[in-house]
Amino acid sequence: MRILFITATRLGDAVLSTGILNTLLQQYPHACITVACGPVAAGLFQHMPGLDRVVVMQKRRYDLHWLDLWKDCARTRWDMTVDLRGSGVSFFLRSGRRLIMRGGRRPGRRVDHLGAVMGLSPAPLPTVWFNAADQKIAAAILPPSTPDAPVIALGPTANWNGKIWPTARYQPLWQQLAAAYPHARPAIFYGPGPQEAELARPVLNALPHAIDAGGRFALTETAAMLARCALYVGNDSGLMHLAAAAGTPTLGLFGPSRASEYAPSGPLARWVEAPGPEGHAPIAGLSIERVATAALALLRETQP
Repeated sequence: MRILFITATRLGDAVLSTGILNTLLQQYPHACITVACGPVAAGLFQHMPGLDRVVVMQKRRYDLHWLDLWKDCARTRWDMTVDLRGSGVSFFLRSGRRLIMRGGRRPGRRVDHLGAVMGLSPAPLPTVWFNAADQKIAAAILPPSTPDAPVIALGPTANWNGKIWPTARYQPLWQQLAAAYPHARPAIFYGPGPQEAELARPVLNALPHAIDAGGRFALTETAAMLARCALYVGNDSGLMHLAAAAGTPTLGLFGPSRASEYAPSGPLARWVEAPGPEGHAPIAGLSIERVATAALALLRETQP
Protein backbone atom coordinates (compact mmCIF):
# COMPACT_ATOMS: atom_id res chain seq x y z
CA MET A 1 0.00 0.00 0.00
CA ARG A 2 1.32 3.43 -0.95
CA ILE A 3 0.23 6.53 0.99
CA LEU A 4 1.02 10.15 0.15
CA PHE A 5 0.88 12.38 3.25
CA ILE A 6 0.97 16.12 2.53
CA THR A 7 1.64 18.11 5.68
CA ALA A 8 2.69 21.56 6.80
CA THR A 9 5.52 23.89 5.95
CA ARG A 10 5.87 25.17 9.53
CA LEU A 11 7.38 22.90 12.16
CA GLY A 12 4.62 23.31 14.75
CA ASP A 13 1.83 22.33 12.35
CA ALA A 14 3.90 19.41 11.07
CA VAL A 15 4.40 18.15 14.63
CA LEU A 16 0.66 18.38 15.29
CA SER A 17 0.01 16.24 12.20
CA THR A 18 2.15 13.36 13.49
CA GLY A 19 -0.76 12.04 15.57
CA ILE A 20 -2.85 11.11 12.54
CA LEU A 21 0.26 9.94 10.68
CA ASN A 22 0.95 7.57 13.57
CA THR A 23 -2.66 6.37 13.36
CA LEU A 24 -2.13 5.55 9.67
CA LEU A 25 0.96 3.55 10.62
CA GLN A 26 -1.08 1.57 13.14
CA GLN A 27 -3.92 0.96 10.70
CA TYR A 28 -1.64 0.06 7.78
CA PRO A 29 1.56 -1.30 9.34
CA HIS A 30 2.99 -2.48 6.01
CA ALA A 31 2.27 0.70 4.06
CA CYS A 32 5.00 2.68 2.32
CA ILE A 33 4.47 6.34 3.15
CA THR A 34 5.76 9.37 1.27
CA VAL A 35 5.68 12.60 3.28
CA ALA A 36 5.54 15.97 1.53
CA CYS A 37 6.42 18.95 3.74
CA GLY A 38 8.43 22.14 3.95
CA PRO A 39 12.21 22.13 4.47
CA VAL A 40 12.01 23.20 8.13
CA ALA A 41 9.95 20.14 9.04
CA ALA A 42 11.64 17.56 6.80
CA GLY A 43 13.96 16.14 9.46
CA LEU A 44 11.02 15.35 11.73
CA PHE A 45 10.16 12.23 9.73
CA GLN A 46 13.57 10.70 9.05
CA HIS A 47 13.18 7.86 11.57
CA MET A 48 9.47 7.24 11.04
CA PRO A 49 8.54 3.56 10.54
CA GLY A 50 7.27 2.82 7.05
CA LEU A 51 8.83 5.91 5.52
CA ASP A 52 9.56 5.56 1.82
CA ARG A 53 10.84 9.10 1.28
CA VAL A 54 10.34 12.76 2.16
CA VAL A 55 9.49 15.20 -0.62
CA VAL A 56 10.71 18.64 0.42
CA MET A 57 8.48 21.38 -0.94
CA GLN A 58 10.42 24.58 -1.57
CA LYS A 59 7.95 27.45 -1.71
CA ARG A 60 7.90 29.17 -5.12
CA ARG A 61 6.15 32.17 -6.58
CA TYR A 62 2.70 31.69 -8.07
CA ASP A 63 2.29 28.47 -6.04
CA LEU A 64 4.54 26.63 -8.49
CA HIS A 65 5.68 24.35 -5.65
CA TRP A 66 2.38 22.50 -6.08
CA LEU A 67 3.28 21.84 -9.71
CA ASP A 68 6.65 20.53 -8.52
CA LEU A 69 4.88 18.17 -6.11
CA TRP A 70 2.55 16.95 -8.84
CA LYS A 71 5.50 16.25 -11.14
CA ASP A 72 7.24 14.34 -8.37
CA CYS A 73 4.21 12.20 -7.52
CA ALA A 74 2.30 11.85 -10.79
CA ARG A 75 3.99 8.62 -11.89
CA THR A 76 2.92 6.73 -8.77
CA ARG A 77 -0.43 5.02 -8.25
CA TRP A 78 -1.38 6.00 -4.69
CA ASP A 79 -3.74 3.90 -2.61
CA MET A 80 -4.44 6.88 -0.35
CA THR A 81 -3.63 10.58 -0.33
CA VAL A 82 -3.96 12.63 2.86
CA ASP A 83 -3.74 16.34 2.06
CA LEU A 84 -3.61 18.55 5.15
CA ARG A 85 -2.86 21.65 3.10
CA GLY A 86 -6.21 21.74 1.33
CA SER A 87 -4.40 21.95 -1.99
CA GLY A 88 -6.56 19.51 -3.94
CA VAL A 89 -3.41 18.25 -5.70
CA SER A 90 -4.58 14.68 -5.10
CA PHE A 91 -7.40 15.20 -7.61
CA PHE A 92 -4.72 15.44 -10.28
CA LEU A 93 -2.93 12.30 -9.12
CA ARG A 94 -3.85 8.67 -9.60
CA SER A 95 -5.14 8.02 -6.13
CA GLY A 96 -7.66 5.77 -4.46
CA ARG A 97 -9.01 7.16 -1.20
CA ARG A 98 -8.55 10.90 -0.73
CA LEU A 99 -8.70 12.69 2.64
CA ILE A 100 -8.44 16.45 2.21
CA MET A 101 -8.50 19.04 4.97
CA ARG A 102 -10.01 22.31 3.80
CA GLY A 103 -7.77 25.33 4.09
CA GLY A 104 -8.17 28.46 6.17
CA ARG A 105 -8.36 29.12 9.91
CA ARG A 106 -11.38 28.30 12.02
CA PRO A 107 -12.17 28.18 15.74
CA GLY A 108 -11.07 25.22 17.84
CA ARG A 109 -7.94 23.25 18.43
CA ARG A 110 -5.83 22.63 15.36
CA VAL A 111 -5.12 19.09 16.49
CA ASP A 112 -8.88 18.40 16.58
CA HIS A 113 -9.28 19.71 13.03
CA LEU A 114 -6.54 17.34 11.93
CA GLY A 115 -8.14 14.39 13.71
CA ALA A 116 -11.48 15.13 12.04
CA VAL A 117 -9.91 14.49 8.63
CA MET A 118 -9.82 10.83 9.59
CA GLY A 119 -12.97 10.92 11.70
CA LEU A 120 -10.97 10.60 14.92
CA SER A 121 -12.39 12.00 18.14
CA PRO A 122 -10.63 12.60 20.40
CA ALA A 123 -7.76 13.47 18.10
CA PRO A 124 -4.60 11.40 18.55
CA LEU A 125 -1.76 13.14 20.35
CA PRO A 126 1.32 14.11 18.35
CA THR A 127 4.36 11.89 18.54
CA VAL A 128 8.00 11.97 17.50
CA TRP A 129 10.33 9.26 16.20
CA PHE A 130 13.97 9.20 17.29
CA ASN A 131 16.50 6.36 17.37
CA ALA A 132 19.34 5.09 19.55
CA ALA A 133 21.87 7.39 17.86
CA ASP A 134 19.71 10.41 18.71
CA GLN A 135 19.47 9.23 22.31
CA LYS A 136 23.24 8.78 22.50
CA ILE A 137 23.80 12.37 21.36
CA ALA A 138 21.16 13.59 23.82
CA ALA A 139 22.86 11.76 26.68
CA ALA A 140 26.18 13.37 25.77
CA ILE A 141 24.66 16.87 25.94
CA LEU A 142 22.27 16.62 28.87
CA PRO A 143 22.81 15.01 32.27
CA PRO A 144 20.10 12.68 33.59
CA SER A 145 17.12 14.53 35.02
CA THR A 146 16.28 13.44 38.57
CA PRO A 147 13.64 14.62 41.05
CA ASP A 148 16.30 16.39 43.11
CA ALA A 149 18.19 17.77 40.10
CA PRO A 150 15.76 18.27 37.23
CA VAL A 151 16.91 19.50 33.85
CA ILE A 152 14.54 22.29 32.87
CA ALA A 153 14.34 23.31 29.23
CA LEU A 154 13.73 26.95 28.31
CA GLY A 155 12.59 27.96 24.83
CA PRO A 156 12.99 31.76 24.46
CA THR A 157 12.55 31.97 20.65
CA ALA A 158 9.64 32.02 18.21
CA ASN A 159 9.03 32.76 14.54
CA TRP A 160 7.76 36.31 15.15
CA ASN A 161 8.44 38.90 17.81
CA GLY A 162 4.85 39.17 19.03
CA LYS A 163 5.05 35.64 20.47
CA ILE A 164 8.32 36.16 22.33
CA TRP A 165 8.09 36.56 26.10
CA PRO A 166 10.68 39.20 27.12
CA THR A 167 14.02 37.42 27.39
CA ALA A 168 15.06 39.52 30.41
CA ARG A 169 12.44 37.65 32.46
CA TYR A 170 14.09 34.25 32.20
CA GLN A 171 16.72 35.05 34.83
CA PRO A 172 14.19 36.03 37.55
CA LEU A 173 12.03 33.12 36.45
CA TRP A 174 14.98 30.80 36.93
CA GLN A 175 15.66 32.26 40.37
CA GLN A 176 12.17 31.26 41.46
CA LEU A 177 12.50 27.76 39.99
CA ALA A 178 15.94 27.30 41.56
CA ALA A 179 14.63 28.40 44.96
CA ALA A 180 12.35 25.35 44.92
CA TYR A 181 14.85 23.06 43.14
CA PRO A 182 18.37 24.26 44.10
CA HIS A 183 20.13 21.57 42.05
CA ALA A 184 18.12 22.16 38.88
CA ARG A 185 19.99 22.80 35.64
CA PRO A 186 18.67 24.97 32.78
CA ALA A 187 18.97 23.91 29.13
CA ILE A 188 18.37 26.54 26.46
CA PHE A 189 16.70 25.32 23.26
CA TYR A 190 16.51 27.25 20.00
CA GLY A 191 16.46 26.54 16.29
CA PRO A 192 19.15 26.83 13.61
CA GLY A 193 20.29 30.10 12.08
CA PRO A 194 21.62 33.45 13.31
CA GLN A 195 18.21 34.91 14.17
CA GLU A 196 17.40 32.10 16.60
CA ALA A 197 20.89 32.28 18.12
CA GLU A 198 20.54 36.03 18.61
CA LEU A 199 17.24 35.57 20.43
CA ALA A 200 18.68 32.89 22.70
CA ARG A 201 21.95 34.67 23.49
CA PRO A 202 20.61 36.98 26.25
CA VAL A 203 19.23 33.99 28.14
CA LEU A 204 22.47 32.04 27.75
CA ASN A 205 24.41 35.07 28.98
CA ALA A 206 22.06 35.55 31.95
CA LEU A 207 22.33 31.89 32.96
CA PRO A 208 26.04 31.06 32.49
CA HIS A 209 25.64 27.55 33.93
CA ALA A 210 22.95 26.72 31.34
CA ILE A 211 23.39 23.97 28.79
CA ASP A 212 23.42 25.25 25.22
CA ALA A 213 21.04 22.78 23.53
CA GLY A 214 20.21 24.70 20.38
CA GLY A 215 21.18 25.66 16.90
CA ARG A 216 23.30 22.72 15.79
CA PHE A 217 21.13 19.63 16.25
CA ALA A 218 18.82 17.66 13.98
CA LEU A 219 15.14 17.70 14.90
CA THR A 220 15.19 14.10 16.09
CA GLU A 221 18.27 14.79 18.23
CA THR A 222 16.48 17.80 19.71
CA ALA A 223 13.43 15.67 20.42
CA ALA A 224 15.60 13.10 22.20
CA MET A 225 17.11 15.86 24.33
CA LEU A 226 13.70 17.28 25.17
CA ALA A 227 12.54 13.82 26.24
CA ARG A 228 15.29 13.82 28.90
CA CYS A 229 14.07 17.10 30.45
CA ALA A 230 11.77 17.31 33.46
CA LEU A 231 10.02 20.42 32.13
CA TYR A 232 9.87 22.67 29.09
CA VAL A 233 8.88 26.35 29.42
CA GLY A 234 8.73 28.38 26.25
CA ASN A 235 6.90 30.47 23.70
CA ASP A 236 4.30 29.22 21.26
CA SER A 237 6.67 27.70 18.69
CA GLY A 238 7.59 24.53 16.86
CA LEU A 239 9.92 23.61 19.72
CA MET A 240 7.03 23.89 22.19
CA HIS A 241 5.01 21.41 20.11
CA LEU A 242 8.04 19.14 19.72
CA ALA A 243 8.56 19.07 23.50
CA ALA A 244 4.93 18.13 24.10
CA ALA A 245 5.11 15.43 21.41
CA ALA A 246 8.24 14.01 23.06
CA GLY A 247 6.24 13.55 26.27
CA THR A 248 8.06 16.29 28.17
CA PRO A 249 5.91 18.18 30.69
CA THR A 250 5.37 21.37 28.70
CA LEU A 251 4.27 24.86 29.67
CA GLY A 252 3.45 27.06 26.67
CA LEU A 253 3.50 30.86 26.96
CA PHE A 254 0.85 32.67 24.93
CA GLY A 255 0.20 36.30 24.10
CA PRO A 256 -1.23 37.33 20.73
CA SER A 257 -1.34 33.79 19.39
CA ARG A 258 -4.41 31.74 20.28
CA ALA A 259 -4.06 28.98 22.87
CA SER A 260 -7.56 27.80 21.91
CA GLU A 261 -6.06 26.81 18.55
CA TYR A 262 -2.40 26.09 19.20
CA ALA A 263 -2.01 25.08 22.84
CA PRO A 264 0.56 22.30 23.21
CA SER A 265 -0.90 18.81 22.80
CA GLY A 266 0.73 16.13 24.90
CA PRO A 267 0.14 13.88 27.90
CA LEU A 268 1.54 16.56 30.25
CA ALA A 269 0.90 19.83 28.40
CA ARG A 270 -0.26 23.07 30.00
CA TRP A 271 -0.25 26.74 29.01
CA VAL A 272 -0.65 30.23 30.42
CA GLU A 273 -1.97 33.26 28.56
CA ALA A 274 -1.32 36.96 28.91
CA PRO A 275 -4.37 38.90 30.19
CA GLY A 276 -6.49 40.49 27.51
CA PRO A 277 -8.58 39.48 24.50
CA GLU A 278 -7.37 36.26 22.90
CA GLY A 279 -5.40 36.93 19.78
CA HIS A 280 -4.58 40.50 20.82
CA ALA A 281 -3.03 40.26 24.30
CA PRO A 282 0.58 41.53 24.46
CA ILE A 283 2.76 38.73 25.76
CA ALA A 284 4.65 41.25 27.91
CA GLY A 285 1.55 41.24 30.11
CA LEU A 286 2.34 37.68 31.18
CA SER A 287 4.00 38.07 34.57
CA ILE A 288 7.02 36.22 35.90
CA GLU A 289 5.00 35.17 38.94
CA ARG A 290 2.28 33.58 36.86
CA VAL A 291 4.75 31.64 34.73
CA ALA A 292 6.75 30.52 37.77
CA THR A 293 3.63 29.39 39.64
CA ALA A 294 2.42 27.33 36.67
CA ALA A 295 5.88 25.86 36.04
CA LEU A 296 6.36 24.82 39.65
CA ALA A 297 2.87 23.31 39.78
CA LEU A 298 3.66 21.20 36.72
CA LEU A 299 7.00 20.13 38.20
CA ARG A 300 5.37 19.09 41.47
CA GLU A 301 2.73 17.17 39.49
CA THR A 302 5.31 15.21 37.53
CA GLN A 303 8.30 14.88 39.91
CA PRO A 304 7.96 12.42 42.80
